[in-house]
Amino acid sequence: MSSKKWLAGGLMSALAAIGLVALPAEAATAVKVQYKTSASGAQADQVEPWLNLVNTGTTAVALNTVKIRYYFKADSASQQYRFACSWAVVGCSTITGTFGTISPGTATADRYLEIGFTGGSLAPGASTSDMQLRFYRADWQRITQSDDYSFGAQTSYADWNKITVYQSGALLWGNAPAGGNPSPSPSPSPSPSGSPNNPGGNNGVVFDDFSYTSHTDPNINAHNWTIRTNQGGPGIPGATWPASNITFPTVSGANKALQLKSVTDGTSAGTQQSEVLHQRKFLEGTYAARVFFTDTPTTGPDGDHIVQTFFTITPLNQDLDPNYSEQDFEYLPNGGWGEPANIMYATSWETYRNEPWLAVNTHTANRISYAGWHDLVLQVSGGEIKYYIDGQLFATHGGDYYPETVQSVNFNLWFISGGLVGSSTQRQWIQQVDWFYHAKNEVVAPATVIQRVNNYRTAGTSWVDTVPAS
Repeated sequence: MSSKKWLAGGLMSALAAIGLVALPAEAATAVKVQYKTSASGAQADQVEPWLNLVNTGTTAVALNTVKIRYYFKADSASQQYRFACSWAVVGCSTITGTFGTISPGTATADRYLEIGFTGGSLAPGASTSDMQLRFYRADWQRITQSDDYSFGAQTSYADWNKITVYQSGALLWGNAPAGGNPSPSPSPSPSPSGSPNNPGGNNGVVFDDFSYTSHTDPNINAHNWTIRTNQGGPGIPGATWPASNITFPTVSGANKALQLKSVTDGTSAGTQQSEVLHQRKFLEGTYAARVFFTDTPTTGPDGDHIVQTFFTITPLNQDLDPNYSEQDFEYLPNGGWGEPANIMYATSWETYRNEPWLAVNTHTANRISYAGWHDLVLQVSGGEIKYYIDGQLFATHGGDYYPETVQSVNFNLWFISGGLVGSSTQRQWIQQVDWFYHAKNEVVAPATVIQRVNNYRTAGTSWVDTVPAS
């Protein structure tokens, strides 16, 4: 081997091995970031970097080794920010967002948002496709973004080297702000305050087998349920919510179920919706229900955009109320909200604003039919919200979407405004609930939930409520 060849090859490899020089990019995995924004103004309610990570190399990229950094200038030294994922092809549940500080900062960057992944892989030539990301001030004031290093006003995807990509700490793409040191590990975005999970066991349970006679049964209120009769959202403006739309039919043997009925003839005056809610006293623990979803109306023409639900909620007392929260199972048999057909949503909410509309939530969806009976389990514990359907993990959310204040438990059946088929023939939809179960401050596995429900039924127990009122 000649000395020239050794210097050009062996020495460079040896120096790289001890970290004194960087190998050429061709010797490592190659990626690039494409960027656009849906909030292109100099100021915005929230910064919206939409990203597409592309594997331009010849080897697969394990996404859990990848970090993407978007650099910005904080509006003040003490300002805190929160991250959210609106939608992503790879799934928002696989995407993390944390904030770090650059020291010393520059005129255009003293913070960065670092995007990570909990799993997944990109094959050579593949991309993540759309990742619709956003972050906002914790005080919900408008953000000045025109002076941010990584900001660009383009609304179509283009390669963007003002966003960097690291793999296992090595820079693969982009240029970090000059003069700054972006290498410190990021500190997590502040999580909402909330009571810590108590893993020590059961502080109370609610179980209801819905063995009531009719909507006038006094035990319904005695057992802390309310049948809604007041007008208002969600759904068709002007629709009514008659108590008589709640019945308790026998579904098998002597077993009864809660049944919600909603009807419409395509007009506001001819639309009735239905809802049943429990008192507001629930927070951490396990929520479960066995729910019957339908894909078609029991009478009349099909096609209405209707929402069949099981959810928890804290009331919104003002726009962007920080104490608001909601965790939803929502099944749309005919689609809606831009979806063309069957879709099941698991959605966790931080807050929202009605006018102009601003939704601060994260969701997971599956576009298949869920007609029939399904066991739905929601676990709220230790900063994580886990949704299960028929014993299988459906979604995991957390961070800013973790609930902070006590909630009620609700079932409702309502039509999406603007989503009714063009027919004056009345149609009727139903949703049924076999049972409801809650264990306060206890994470109960789906199989154990079913076992406990069966134990209640074997013992002839149709109702129990030992969860104290808040």
